[in-house]
Amino acid sequence: MKYNFLILFIVTISLLGCKKNNNLPSDIVKNPASLENKKVNTQTAIINFENTEHDFGDIMEGEKVSYSFKFTNVGKNDLVITSVSSTCGCTVTDFPKDPIKPGENGTIEVNFNSSGRSGKQVKVITVATNANPSEVQLTIKANVKKP
Repeated sequence: MKYNFLILFIVTISLLGCKKNNNLPSDIVKNPASLENKKVNTQTAIINFENTEHDFGDIMEGEKVSYSFKFTNVGKNDLVITSVSSTCGCTVTDFPKDPIKPGENGTIEVNFNSSGRSGKQVKVITVATNANPSEVQLTIKANVKKP
């Protein structure tokens, strides 16, 4: 008898625990970051690069090369670049520190020093912004040959 009561109690608690909760706050359901809602908030800054990859081709070891990644703020608010980082100390970047207004252009300058390097080189530069998406990855490539 004691065990029947225990089993009945566990089954009752289990069934009550499975009750669907439809009282979710509407801001969670309408969150633009949710998987169900694929709409992009067009009121934010949006960074649009002409290209996100550049191949220097064959270069000689010790050569310093640079490339300017051009972009446009195609969003509705000012674009702020918060940081630009690379995967290697051999890659140095320069980027605009002031906000970029909607419709304005800018560049991120990437300098690669091939000293002490050889063979295929692939370096990734991560650009963090207030835009949507908040991070963009740029890639430079080079085939470094010994002199």
